[in-house]
Amino acid sequence: MLLVDRFATLRRGGYTSCVMNGDTQPRQKLPTIGITMGDPAGIGAECIVKALADHSLRERARFVLYGTAEHLTYAADLAETRPYWLQGSLDDARRVLSADSHPVAGGVPRTASGWNGLNDGTLTSPLGGATEEISVLIADFDDCNVDARPLRRPSVEAGRASIRFIDEAVTDCQKGLLDAIVTGPIHKTAWKMAGVPYPGHTELLGARFHTRRITMMFVGGPLRVALASIHEPLFELRHHFTIGLVFQPIDLLHAALRDWFGIARPRIAVAGLNPHAGENGLFGDEESRVIEPAIEMARAHDIDAQGPLPADTLFHRAVHGEFDGVVAMYHDQALIPVKLLAFHEAVNLTLGLPIIRTSVDHGTAFDIAGKNQADPGSMKSAIRLAIELCSKRRGVSLP
Repeated sequence: MLLVDRFATLRRGGYTSCVMNGDTQPRQKLPTIGITMGDPAGIGAECIVKALADHSLRERARFVLYGTAEHLTYAADLAETRPYWLQGSLDDARRVLSADSHPVAGGVPRTASGWNGLNDGTLTSPLGGATEEISVLIADFDDCNVDARPLRRPSVEAGRASIRFIDEAVTDCQKGLLDAIVTGPIHKTAWKMAGVPYPGHTELLGARFHTRRITMMFVGGPLRVALASIHEPLFELRHHFTIGLVFQPIDLLHAALRDWFGIARPRIAVAGLNPHAGENGLFGDEESRVIEPAIEMARAHDIDAQGPLPADTLFHRAVHGEFDGVVAMYHDQALIPVKLLAFHEAVNLTLGLPIIRTSVDHGTAFDIAGKNQADPGSMKSAIRLAIELCSKRRGVSLP
């Protein structure tokens, strides 16, 4: 019997649980992290199942998976991974979260009694035996009408499902039920087909939290790179390429490196927009007209910003430790060096939100969905970074 069939049977009785490796030592101050499955037709479920199969991650946090139990258990069956979670409806998940104290990032330590005891003794193990401490809970959206076997193409239904996952996770974060959100890959075409008016997670989250002071930062290998523009086509960028557009990521990156990465006085390199950083105006005036004034503004705020520098040499210098962070002018200027150096481990971190949000740095990979070929490296890195940032926010260290 496939695990998906077994879980469909067991789910009728409410929560189901699976035995995970035992850890009988009391655990305190564990953050609760929401993970959204992303597009059901892609590799999100597989990446999550494989990433959280790493017991060391489950020892460091508690996780709520916003997706469908059907997709996750199907992915577990493909990956030959024994499920290690509880599952129930979204309302059930919220009841457990509400009973489990407040997020540690808000200053209230969470006890280590485990989620089993919060279900009034109704939890059972479908694999038999006594239930042990569980650290993963599925908030099951069982009405998505998307086949568990990945469709490997964009669809209205998958777009609607993926937007629901992130919307509900954001709601729970706003209620104080979560300490951080890790997002799985969505498909921008599916979002458009579903009528979502945002090109990606970053813009959606900015709207949900009513802020335009937001940007993407990529962490991979030795690089930490923030973007001045996000998903704008290059031919449109010149129409709104302003001093404020460039200053904002410098300021946000400076604060992130100082507060989250523990660098007292970050050294930030700012890339030019044009070839050779404009070559004194020969290849464009954006450097002198926009980027240089933005750097001067940053320096007036006591930020160590240097540039504009030619991007072709800037990243070489950053890799060798000359700078702590880089501000790139557009999407691919940042992503090419990051993915070249850390294709399977890079993480997207959103700057400017009142919450911690990390994400994988890859897409839905429809071509390999449902084939047990997805690499969970970026998902594991995104989870680790979220845990570390929760620790930084409350000023204590986690194992």
